[in-house]
Amino acid sequence: MLKQQRSVLLRTGPKPNIDRDPHPADQHVGRQIATVRVQSDVSQAHLARSIGISFQQLQKYENARNRVSASMLYEIASSLGVPVGRFFEGLPGNDETRVEARPLPVDERLDFIASAEGRRLIEGLVKLPPRVRGRVSSLIAALGEELALLDTKADSETGGESPPAECKTV
Repeated sequence: MLKQQRSVLLRTGPKPNIDRDPHPADQHVGRQIATVRVQSDVSQAHLARSIGISFQQLQKYENARNRVSASMLYEIASSLGVPVGRFFEGLPGNDETRVEARPLPVDERLDFIASAEGRRLIEGLVKLPPRVRGRVSSLIAALGEELALLDTKADSETGGESPPAECKTV
């Protein structure tokens, strides 16, 4: 009796490194998901619920720790009310004319949200009851407006020059 042989695929290149950095396209798509979400004023928790995943999974998509499948990208786009192609805008080599893609504006809010401090803040806010969360959000917004007014007032008093760091109100 002859033993059935299995075909074996041989690798011709180096073994993939599982711990390697995410692919630049995955990073771009993740940043675009976060950008559209923030611009739409939608929380990670709300978007995650609307597409049936955990907010931790959405964080992994936005930080490119996990790749987003085509069907999940479709669900995210539908939930945010944008075309799927929006997540690929600005990706080098994606435009039809093959012109150098203009860089997208960097939103400092995304850097904060992606930071450990931002994630802790969001996780703490998500645990609060909705009414309290709304009040905390209003308080933070009011503090931000007050600090902006103080900065504007200080700029006008100093002729546009910022006071020394040790004198700034924080």
